[in-house]
Amino acid sequence: MRVLLVEDQTELRQTVAKHLRGKSFSVDEAEDLATARLLLPMHSFSVIIMDRMLPDGDGADQIEQWRRSGITIPAILLTAKGRVEDRVEGLQAGADDYLVKPFAMEELIARISAVARRGDTGSSATILVGDLEIDLARRHAKRNGVLLSLRPKEYAVLEYLATHLGQAVSRRELHDACWDAARESSSNVEEVVVAALRQKLGSPSLVNTVRGFGYVLESGSEI
Repeated sequence: MRVLLVEDQTELRQTVAKHLRGKSFSVDEAEDLATARLLLPMHSFSVIIMDRMLPDGDGADQIEQWRRSGITIPAILLTAKGRVEDRVEGLQAGADDYLVKPFAMEELIARISAVARRGDTGSSATILVGDLEIDLARRHAKRNGVLLSLRPKEYAVLEYLATHLGQAVSRRELHDACWDAARESSSNVEEVVVAALRQKLGSPSLVNTVRGFGYVLESGSEI
């Protein structure tokens, strides 16, 4: 899941980004609205996290402009403006959620997962692929009831393939969804992570290679 994080306080932005990356999210950082406007059309973001009081304007106003232009990416306002009228104003501007500073990281993660699910009307909290169970809310996976020990990128790849179950996903699309600009990677990083994921998923294999294109997750696939 790729997140656009717009926050002008450098230490807070970097702390939030680091924590989210450790939980398998890909994060693109912006310190102002101008940078956010440049980044938004460059990638397929699942969620926008936006501060309100930014150097070049109010994040709520920017969300309202995006909504008027047809951009429906779920958005969370993250701000110190915590009065009832401030929260109402932000939600009326088009934000899907509103989290007041200071906040707990685990609550932010839960809210990101919640608004992302609401943004995908065809999704549910759990995806079943044969004997594989992927819990999108808790961000973990089990096979035959056994919890899998997945690294953040392994889970990110699995989650993306699972939310596109039965669909061939290109390597480029997978990279765009699971790796952010701050984490430059080698040309075969997807292959390395998929290979490690397959090993942890065990047999029978569920991740199939689409030669010359990418990968597909499906029950009972053969490599």
